[in-house]
Amino acid sequence: MDKTIKEQLMDLADADYQKFSAALLPTIDNVIGVRLPELRKLAKTIAKGDWRAYLEHAESDYFEEVMLQGMVLGYVKTDLEEILHYIADFIPKIDNWSVCDSFCTGLKFTLKNKEQMWDFIVPYLLSKKEYEIRFAVVMMLNFFIEEAYINRILQLLDQVRHEGYYVKMAVSWALSMCYVKMPAATIDYLRTNTLDDFTYNKALQKITESYRVDPESKKMIRGMKRNRKNKPLI
Repeated sequence: MDKTIKEQLMDLADADYQKFSAALLPTIDNVIGVRLPELRKLAKTIAKGDWRAYLEHAESDYFEEVMLQGMVLGYVKTDLEEILHYIADFIPKIDNWSVCDSFCTGLKFTLKNKEQMWDFIVPYLLSKKEYEIRFAVVMMLNFFIEEAYINRILQLLDQVRHEGYYVKMAVSWALSMCYVKMPAATIDYLRTNTLDDFTYNKALQKITESYRVDPESKKMIRGMKRNRKNKPLI
C-alpha cells in the first residue's frame, strides 16, 4: 500500500535538522525536520500527478505539510485563472516567514504574467493579517523591482501600516533590494518617506550589509539613520 504524504514526511525527518529548523521558526512548534531539497523532490512528483486531488485533501498539521502544498503550486502546469484560485486558498494557511518566502520564490510563472499578478497581490497589502501582507511584499521584491514598477512599489510600501515584526522586516528587505537594483529612485524615496523608525533604520542596515553597494554609498546611507534620542521636542 502506498504511504500517505504524512508518512513519507515522517520517514524523511532528520532529528538534527529539526532542531536547527525549529530554532529559526519561533512562531510555530510543529516542525518535523525535513530538508527543503527533499520537500522539493516530493512536490515535483506530486505536481506531475493528480495534484488537484492532493491539494483538495492535503493536511496542514505540520510545517512541512503546508510548505509542501506551497511548493506544489509552484510546479503545477495549468492556466493562470486556476492557479490564482489555488493560491488564494493557500495564502491563509501561511503562518511563518519560511513558508511565505519559499512559496513566493516558487511562483516563477509571475514573470510571464506581470500585470495580472500585480493586480492579484496588491490588495493583500491592505490585509490586517501579518503574513498576507508579507506575501505581497515578498512577491514584489522577487518579481517587480524594475523601471515599470519601482515608483508604484515605493509608494505602496510607504503606505503599509502593520505592527507585525515579519511585515516590518519584509518591507525593510524589499526597500534594500529596491536600492540595490534601482538606487536613484530609492534614495529619493528614502529622503522623503513616512516609514516608522524601526522599518526605516532596518532598511538602511540591510542596504549597508549588501555586497552590491559600494563603500561610499554605504557611508552615505549610514549617515541617514534616524536617532530617536536626537529628535526635537515638540
